[in-house]
Amino acid sequence: MQSNRLGWILLAPTLAILFFFGVLPFIYVVYVSFHQWNPFAADPTMIFNGADNFRKIVFDTEFLNSVGVTVLFVLFAVISEMIVGYILAQAFMKEFPGKAIFRTIHTLPLIMAPIIVGSVWKLMMTPSIGIIPHYLNEWFGITVNIGMSPVAAFTTIIVMDIWHWTPLVTLTLIAALVSLPPDPFEQAQIDGANKRQIFFHITVPMIAPAVVATVFIRLMDALRTVDEVWMLTGGGPGSATRFVGVHIFKEVFPKTNYGYGSTISVIVLYLTIVACWLLYVTMLAPRNKKD
Repeated sequence: MQSNRLGWILLAPTLAILFFFGVLPFIYVVYVSFHQWNPFAADPTMIFNGADNFRKIVFDTEFLNSVGVTVLFVLFAVISEMIVGYILAQAFMKEFPGKAIFRTIHTLPLIMAPIIVGSVWKLMMTPSIGIIPHYLNEWFGITVNIGMSPVAAFTTIIVMDIWHWTPLVTLTLIAALVSLPPDPFEQAQIDGANKRQIFFHITVPMIAPAVVATVFIRLMDALRTVDEVWMLTGGGPGSATRFVGVHIFKEVFPKTNYGYGSTISVIVLYLTIVACWLLYVTMLAPRNKKD
């Protein structure tokens, strides 16, 4: 009994921080989502409008388009990061010349703030001074202008996100691979299993929890991407890179529509929870039943 009391005392500061900086802001955002509110208007009073904001979302073509663009971005970025991250994790499990230096360079993007990443890629992709358009044109005859080509802008953002966040995936998968016991692999090799069978029937099931946790983290981060996109393309050209986070930003700040922006935030949070739940049910629930 005394041990439980001590545990709660030690957890109390963390729980208090989570409550004041997590739960209370969420409750406030939900409250604002049921109002029409412009705090910078002549009359900054909140006007209760019930579920009008939620009804408006259903017919908001810009929001629906941003959801579609965001889903495509999440699929391409997260899947690519998991594949590249696993390949790099397997490479780092082996010894090769310059491994320590390459591993340090590989991890450097993680220490950069997202807004800095967007600024750096903006410089690299500017047609007049950018190194990437210059060499693409000189070596392959390809002209790239992310300010005019929706495909180029969308592809650049995916590549930028992969460059920025693949090191996180690599580090988490290295930790998972290092913790695997060698006995099942040795037994499988003795039984004559090939590399493909070992990968799908031993490696993947054993690192599944780490993979799901990593996908959860990247999924939640990718769904709320704003800084890099805003710095690189501003959501353009047109609405090609107007992700949900950028759409919320434009609703709240340029338009000062805090009520509707809060409504979109609540909906996006709900969609994120549903996506994570579906991922858990698909990947881990069958595994837990077998255990």
